[in-house]
Amino acid sequence: MHDIEPHFQWRDHYVAARDERSPFYGAVNNEFTYTNKIYNYLIHPQWDEFGSSTLYLKILFVDYEEGFCIMELIGEWNDCIHNDVMLLKRNVVDQLCKNGIHKYILICENVLNYHSSDDCYYEEWFEDVSEERGWVCLLNTLPHVEQEMQETRLQHYINFGTPFNTINWRPYKPKVLLQIVELLLEKTTKQVT
Repeated sequence: MHDIEPHFQWRDHYVAARDERSPFYGAVNNEFTYTNKIYNYLIHPQWDEFGSSTLYLKILFVDYEEGFCIMELIGEWNDCIHNDVMLLKRNVVDQLCKNGIHKYILICENVLNYHSSDDCYYEEWFEDVSEERGWVCLLNTLPHVEQEMQETRLQHYINFGTPFNTINWRPYKPKVLLQIVELLLEKTTKQVT
């Protein structure tokens, strides 16, 4: 796990540590010292802590005019023991919401497990973004992670699953990725109605 870096090809466009409105403004990531762990596995020092001992993230891009954010996650999303969604909501998302972010793309291909609890923070997040006609969308969730999320009925609050699991997002610029996700969201909404 120590060699899995957050996506870095958008750094010319956005760096959270330089964004005064970011929860990670001023953060310094050591390039050479590996200190953060997920259980007994060291992770790359570019991942940012937000309070969880098993889940880390990197804000890859934020556009305040368009009101969207792209984050990449790594580790185990554990709401059952660590209440990771509460930590994510309180320590990261709330500040972004206050600054006008209402569309969230979370890249989850490195989320290795998901352990559920109740859905109240997902519901709160849904209510926060839907006031601005926003949404939360998870990309590339692993099948067992998706299954656990479905069993918890998170699909009522966040978008994830088959149409969002095959997006090769890395070649795209952030705004193009936003357009792709929005087109998929429109398609899935039309199929439901």
